[in-house]
Amino acid sequence: MDIRAQVSMVFHLDKCIGCHTCSIACKNIWTDRPGAEYMWWNNVETKPGTGFPHRWEDQERYKGGWKLTGSKSLQLKSQSKLSGLLKLFYNPNQPGLEDYYEPWTYEYENLFDAPEGDDQPTARPVSQITGEEMKIEAGPNWDDDLSGSPLYAANDVNYDGLTPEERQQLFEIQRVAFMYLPRICNHCANPSCVASCPSGALYKRGEDGIVLINQDVCRGWRACVSACPYKKIYYNWVTGKSEKCILCYPRLETGQAPACFHSCVGRIRYLGVLLYDADRIETAMKTADPLLVEAQRDVICDPNDENVIASARANGISDEFLEAARKSPVYKYVVKWKLALPLHIEYRTMPMLFYVPPLLPVMGKDGDQPYDHADQTMFSSLDKARLSIKYMARLFSAGNEAVVTAALRKLMAVRYYKRMQDVGDVDDDNVRRIMREAGTTPEEAEEIYSLTAIPTVHKRYVLPPLQREEAISSLCDVQDCKGSCGYIKQAGAGRA
Repeated sequence: MDIRAQVSMVFHLDKCIGCHTCSIACKNIWTDRPGAEYMWWNNVETKPGTGFPHRWEDQERYKGGWKLTGSKSLQLKSQSKLSGLLKLFYNPNQPGLEDYYEPWTYEYENLFDAPEGDDQPTARPVSQITGEEMKIEAGPNWDDDLSGSPLYAANDVNYDGLTPEERQQLFEIQRVAFMYLPRICNHCANPSCVASCPSGALYKRGEDGIVLINQDVCRGWRACVSACPYKKIYYNWVTGKSEKCILCYPRLETGQAPACFHSCVGRIRYLGVLLYDADRIETAMKTADPLLVEAQRDVICDPNDENVIASARANGISDEFLEAARKSPVYKYVVKWKLALPLHIEYRTMPMLFYVPPLLPVMGKDGDQPYDHADQTMFSSLDKARLSIKYMARLFSAGNEAVVTAALRKLMAVRYYKRMQDVGDVDDDNVRRIMREAGTTPEEAEEIYSLTAIPTVHKRYVLPPLQREEAISSLCDVQDCKGSCGYIKQAGAGRA
């Protein structure tokens, strides 16, 4: 047993309103500088849709993540030892600027300096790369303006495997509903980006599991960009280095939540510690696709188990971290309640960011009629969810529909339980039957409701005091870092 600690995350998609405040907060702190204009360490996508960069989930093209070979070993999709050497000079699986978008600004000064004329002055868009006027044809969430339209949604990779009838049904439902998918780096426990780096610049921080890039060591080979299946590593074309989300670890070290968490209007984000057994990762990630979610849950350890605690202490995990793990909201959502699921676990990187899948809205239309919410037909209404179970299973459970269905059933049971209490228009016996069939109890329903609907900030973010004295690298002053890459190692910094 090799117990490690991970600062992990849950995003509750039922609460996301797609306001992009998280993206702006991140942008203003970390990527508001030359060479990083096109980077969005935090972005919010509209689903169904193609995402950012364009069709990032298409691993036939990008070759991200791990594959299971015929001999049942894990191998990088992007490269072998030989091809990794050759791809240092040309990598056909790299996303290009056209897969992101050409960043732009506007000629704002023209609004004030334009000569007198018959027309109102305008601020024309200009490229932040060439400085020339340009026609805007793409952006970080271009799908949002045409959400649900076949123009973009039809190119969603997750439609693969759906029948023509199911695709048509999805388009009909999209006329009234869609979902948002906020994304940051998953800070995976089995990160393919770290494995692919020829310079050894990427590493997973021992004290909290955050994946970082040592800017002094990075040589800009960009193997990590290709190997990351979530496309959350970017190349800075000014510095010649790769960059990524650092989970705002300077904020974590001062007891503050990351900027995207702190600014979240919908309060969808939860932060807490998970303990996991590193010895079991490889075996878990070799599991067949339908069993991967459960295999990952098995790797996460019970923070109250005496053997786990002893092994954690032997690895240097402090009592403060262990206490935070016992109170972790992430552990409750992922393991205890089994409501939060990893995104594309079939990439086998063991992502440590989890999502509570969205339910159908309380009110909505099925065809030309409002859909039925009668408690006798509650579970059958899941088949009419705004996004089909099969589609969400492609996102959150490697195609295993039973895993998604179980999570949605429990969420529906909680919804009916609280409706029985607050509105009183559903039968008590039927609600208790629904809860039994969903595998939950009134006590658990109250607990889920409390953490979902009315949590305080201290319940959403259970932050342990980070062990700064054991930090591998240190930072420059935050204000000094503004305008630079943001995480420059100072002379003399190192492990104490």
